[in-house]
Amino acid sequence: MEKNEVLYQERLLKAPNGLAVLMLNILLMIAAVAGIVWGAFLVDGGQTVGLGVALLVVCIFYWCLPCWLLFAGVKVLKPNEALVLTLFGKYVGTLKGEGIFFVNPFCSAVNPAAEVANAVASDAVAREEKGAASKAMKVAAMGKKLSLKTMTLNNDKQKINDLLGNPIIIGIAVIWRIEDTAKAVFAVDNYREFLSIQSDAALRNTVRLYPYDVSESGDEKSLRGSSQEIAAVLAEEIQQRVSCAGLKIEEARITTLAYAPEIAAAMLQRQQASAVIDARKMIVEGAVGMVEMALGQLSEKEVCELDDERRAQMVSNLMVVLCANKEAQPIVNSGSIY
Repeated sequence: MEKNEVLYQERLLKAPNGLAVLMLNILLMIAAVAGIVWGAFLVDGGQTVGLGVALLVVCIFYWCLPCWLLFAGVKVLKPNEALVLTLFGKYVGTLKGEGIFFVNPFCSAVNPAAEVANAVASDAVAREEKGAASKAMKVAAMGKKLSLKTMTLNNDKQKINDLLGNPIIIGIAVIWRIEDTAKAVFAVDNYREFLSIQSDAALRNTVRLYPYDVSESGDEKSLRGSSQEIAAVLAEEIQQRVSCAGLKIEEARITTLAYAPEIAAAMLQRQQASAVIDARKMIVEGAVGMVEMALGQLSEKEVCELDDERRAQMVSNLMVVLCANKEAQPIVNSGSIY
């Protein structure tokens, strides 16, 4: 492991200014054209034929190989882009920073994700899947360059059982970026696919540790009630899984959370019943307070004297009126209450 860590450690490549090399190459190409014309003139004139032939050979050789090699060594990078360069299979360094640079023309850039994206894009176009094709083409458009920008991963929604065994539909969005280009290219086969698979695995492992909703005691975390805490735990686990690939997880958020269709109706009835019970508890508590206040004021102001039986009847009537779903229809007693 220590040997691999040293091997995959990112090394910044200090490359000279490519603009000066580019301008020099263009001037040399112009000079080579002039040399070819001059050499042909010397050969045709019959004087200093040897010098003319030598000049023709040198200029033609420069046009055939060196000038194109110099062009191949010129690399242009935009902001937040990088090139991982290898020379005959050996990692030589990572080129970062915006501008134009000149590197060894025999160096080749490596980006496995772009190669896979080209194949995926071709496959998606053949299947007429426009969404998948556009995503793959965006990655393939980078070519051999690696994007150092902060990116978003949106995997497909998953059906996972929570702590209580209830199947739920959940989806997440992962905000990430490349931190170590050498590890991203050489440590894994395809860092994008690796991140996607590890995110799904971390999501499945995290969801099964928490219930969908909080229990009656309310002293434990739940997927619905503690979304920020769960997201922090999820981001930390994904980070542990993808550190070997040189990726940095900025944030992970739950974007979709719902019961699976097969139990959604039953869970909705359960939630509705719980809401009705809570509402009834509140109504009863309020009604008891109002009855207590009414009896207290009647006794305090000495409006009437009630024995235990009449007091119990009044309490019963008031509770019915206050707790009923419909308006009570009063019955006026014109005679004695006894």
